[in-house]
Amino acid sequence: MYNILKLNEISPKVGAILQYKDYTVSADCANPDAIILRSFNMHEYEVPASVKAVARAGAGVNNIPLDKMTAQGVCVFNTPGANANAVKELVICALLLGSRKIYEGIKWTQSLNLDEDVAKAVEKGKKAFIGRELYGKTLGVVGLGAIGRLVANAAIALGMRVIGYDPYLNVNGAMSIDRHVEYVNDLSKVYAESDYITLHVPATPSTKGSINADSIATMKKDVVIINCARAELVVNKDIVEAIKAGKVAKYVTDLPQNDLIGVDNVITIPHLGASTPEAEDNCAVMAANQLKDYLENGNVVNSVNFPNASAPRCTKFRITVLHKNVANMIATASSFIADRGININNLVSATRGEIGYMIIDTDEDLPNSALEEMRKVEGFLAVNKF
Repeated sequence: MYNILKLNEISPKVGAILQYKDYTVSADCANPDAIILRSFNMHEYEVPASVKAVARAGAGVNNIPLDKMTAQGVCVFNTPGANANAVKELVICALLLGSRKIYEGIKWTQSLNLDEDVAKAVEKGKKAFIGRELYGKTLGVVGLGAIGRLVANAAIALGMRVIGYDPYLNVNGAMSIDRHVEYVNDLSKVYAESDYITLHVPATPSTKGSINADSIATMKKDVVIINCARAELVVNKDIVEAIKAGKVAKYVTDLPQNDLIGVDNVITIPHLGASTPEAEDNCAVMAANQLKDYLENGNVVNSVNFPNASAPRCTKFRITVLHKNVANMIATASSFIADRGININNLVSATRGEIGYMIIDTDEDLPNSALEEMRKVEGFLAVNKF
């Protein structure tokens, strides 16, 4: 029986994955084997020693202290792509809000005096809300991950010219992009040629503040900038000044902040990107599947702090070793097991930065006493039996 602690309310669909005869999923669990959450802030949270894994039902993991989890041997999962369609649809909405004065027109319409003929007032006043069409315009997509690819493909379907930029795009990702999307290696080309720019990158030292006075200066006049990714990507002061100067036509963001509220031509959406029941279900199901495979088999898929490594079971006996990525770790583990007269049937190894991970299937069970000894080996961070 596995105990799963939920730190947020999670879609009931996890019940189909974490079946109740094998798992308990509750908000009150003294010694959980794993944690599942959405936005709960774990930075000040004392993680029980029993926890082996944490699954975030969503892509961002800034609410989880990754270094602390790694030091405790806790595998952290996220669910990339599970909410991609929901965010894509919001970005398309943002494109329309940035292109047509829909938002402004609705606000004006709602303010009309009901003592007058509203229909006549609308016909007289609508010329103040003339916008432009997306068809034939150029969209620059910065970041071609799960969401960026969907946005690029949807924009092609809308008749836009699409320029895509992503220095980390792999072959599998490229194969899912419409052939009409123009891939460029130079971000300055995206800035110089785009009528609309949409951001789909994480907040890293190289991307934080990348939309600033200098980058905006290289863009087209009346460019529309859309940010449904991370607030830190944009220097708010610079984009507000660019709007007031007439350089940027609109800034549409799903990440409102104090200095953006009430600014003309800034449209702030209340972080609705993944706020659909479909996205929440998809994220919860993916998180539950990843937890299940890890707790039962030690397989790691979509981890943000462990190397991804998985293998079908060759025997019914399996141990995993999280270790420092230094010399002789595999040899040390192999010798430790062989010295006890146990044969290794299969061994899978992967590394990620300073961390390595091994999945070892043995022909016989490694006694718990030997497992405890193995946990004391220098360089081994966590040893578990599955």
